[in-house]
Amino acid sequence: MQALKFDWNPITGIDIFGNFKLHFYSLMWVVAFILGWYIMKRIFTKEKIALDYLDPLFIYTVLATMLGARLGHVLFYQSELISEDFFSIFLPFKFKGGFEFTGFQGLASHGAAIGIIIGMYLYRRKYNYKSILWILDRVVIPVASGAIFIRIGNFINSEIIGKVTDSNFGVRFIQDQYYKSEIVQRTGIKDVQEAYNAVTENPQFQNLLEAVPYRHPSQLYESFCYVFVFLILWYFYSKTTKKDQAGFLFGLFLILLWTIRFFIEFTKEPQGEEYINWFGLNTGQWLSIPFVMTGLYFMFFFKPKSTTK
Repeated sequence: MQALKFDWNPITGIDIFGNFKLHFYSLMWVVAFILGWYIMKRIFTKEKIALDYLDPLFIYTVLATMLGARLGHVLFYQSELISEDFFSIFLPFKFKGGFEFTGFQGLASHGAAIGIIIGMYLYRRKYNYKSILWILDRVVIPVASGAIFIRIGNFINSEIIGKVTDSNFGVRFIQDQYYKSEIVQRTGIKDVQEAYNAVTENPQFQNLLEAVPYRHPSQLYESFCYVFVFLILWYFYSKTTKKDQAGFLFGLFLILLWTIRFFIEFTKEPQGEEYINWFGLNTGQWLSIPFVMTGLYFMFFFKPKSTTK
């Protein structure tokens, strides 16, 4: 089982020119959106919905997801950007300390969820062919599939890392700040890459590398769980009549995804500089609870005023 432990130090993208870099994390978002489009196309075709409504739905979903995720991250985890580097909130560039293309780093899933709900409301106001819950009951299926790839992207980026573990599934994230600060402290070498080269190539530093702890690959735990969220939602949609119960699939999605998130958070390091820790629960867990409660309401208590869709 020891072979399951490994050091994770991948390239995170491809240098194109200058400071512009094609990040694999960004590609995971592209994959998520394209796959989501095909899933919704299959749903529209199955239910004989005009495909003219599909592309606008895709545009609304992409914009709502990205804006919600970015604003959610800033509000929940990195509010200092509002005063320190305001334009980096909305643009894929860093301005503080020098101009640099960074892509959209810092995206919160709770914000994305809120953004999608608002986006679907606005979409429904313009394209009034089905109810808002009909749309949400189906949109959550591709959203669940997309979440799988987003967490893989987080793993590639060595971000949202786990707590220290002595389990057989530990990973040393070479590029994360916890590793960098510890390896610099242990070697006394200020340059991170030189410090890592020293502990991997110089026999006198080998014991230092062994002393650096392994961490939970929480991103992979979460991604693996989301596979089952997608499969469960697809089963209830395609094999049962629950798709006709307004709000059921939407509620089921909220319960499954945010319950998983709640428990996975126990394996994660705190995110952001302004994280909370109330009664042993962190920011992500407190933000997940309202979603779970909302899901319970739509699954078991919500009664639509009309069955007409």
